[in-house]
Formats: sequence, C-alpha cells, structure tokens
Amino acid sequence: MRIDGRRPEDLRPVKFQLDFLKNPLSSVIVEFGNTKVLCTVSLDEKVPPFLKGTGTGWITAEYAFIPGATTERTPRETMGRKGRSMEIQRLIGRTLRGITDLTKLGERTLWIDCEVLNADGGTRTASVTGAFVALKLAVKRLLERGVISEDPILEYLAGISVGKIGDEFYLDLNFEEDVLAEVDANFFMTESGKIVEIQATAEKRPFTWEEFTKMKDLAFKGIQELIKKQKEVLGNG
Repeated sequence: MRIDGRRPEDLRPVKFQLDFLKNPLSSVIVEFGNTKVLCTVSLDEKVPPFLKGTGTGWITAEYAFIPGATTERTPRETMGRKGRSMEIQRLIGRTLRGITDLTKLGERTLWIDCEVLNADGGTRTASVTGAFVALKLAVKRLLERGVISEDPILEYLAGISVGKIGDEFYLDLNFEEDVLAEVDANFFMTESGKIVEIQATAEKRPFTWEEFTKMKDLAFKGIQELIKKQKEVLGNG
C-alpha cells in the first residue's frame, strides 16, 4: 500500500467543480487529491501577428502558483514567469492545441489560465486535465452563441503521472512519492490512446524500453479513467 493507502494503479480522488467564477467564458476547479488548480478560459477577438489574415485561431496558456499553494509561501512572479512556470504553460498550450482544429476557431484566441491553489504533486497533469474540461465548456458556449459554427475539439485529452519507486510502478504520484521516484514520467494522451506529449526523466538511474512500456500502459489506464470523469461532469458520460 502507498503512503495514502492507494494501490499502485489507483488515481487519487478526482473532482471537477464547474463555473467557480462567473466572469470568464468558463472556469473549472480540478482536484487530484490535495492538488487543486483553478482553470479559466477567456476569449480574445484577435490572434498573434503570425496568424493575422490566415483565418486560423490560437490557444495559449499561463500557469502560476498562488502564494499559499505550498507550505512555504511562493512569491508571485510579478517580473515575469520563471523557467518552470514558462515550461508548464507552454506545455498546456501545446497539448490543447494538439487536440483542436484551430481553423474552426476563426481569428480569435482562447486564453487558458491555470492557477495552482494547492500543490501536492502533479500540478501540470491536473492543469491539462482541468483545462480541457474548461475548454470543452468554453467551446460549447461559443457554439451556443453562434461565435463559431463547428466544434474544433478533435478528441478528449487528459494528463497523468507515473513513477517508479523500487521495483514498483505507481500511478498519479503525490509530492512525497514524487520526491522518492527513481523514474518520473508525465503522459498526455487522447481518448483513443494517441500521444500528445510525454515527459520522462530518470531521476536516479536509466530505465529500459520495457519499463517505459509498463509506464505507458499504466498511464493510459489512468487517462481512460480521467476522461470518463471528464465526460460525466460535462454531461457526456
């Protein structure tokens, strides 16, 4: 049994709270255990300069910790995003663009903002999973308002972590497990099993292709469970 009583193949309790805020196009609080992230989507009726005149839209993201998200206060990044935050916000944007037909958005931008309210491992995977739910909600409202005429989302998407501690592989690491992991991997996959992005690192020793396959299979099990929960909260279960 794990530190929190789970089996190796178990997710932490996963929850979604829709429309936490009223001003954005959509908002979702996603919880992976004690990790909680607020994800919002806002509409901007313009695109970056490189897309002007193309008829194609854009999805971009920002990611940050609120000061009280960790046991020691996290200073606000008022002078610009630090390296880790920049890397994760680019990841969020890339993965969401990867499952979206941007030509169906027209020349407009959807801004995804992910604010980590409480951090206990897996903030990037929770952010992508929650941001996808917020994106689905936002697209539904744009379709209802006649802003766009076709659904641009190609497939459901979620993210999950897998780690190796000793001889065992564990799904959805919390912070204590993440610190102990010899191998740490984050998988971002679609409902059909297509890979959008993988981040895998040997923290203490290299890993084999056989071990990687085990991690990928365990991750996809978790992805399927997360997508089922996404569909249930969106009314598509």
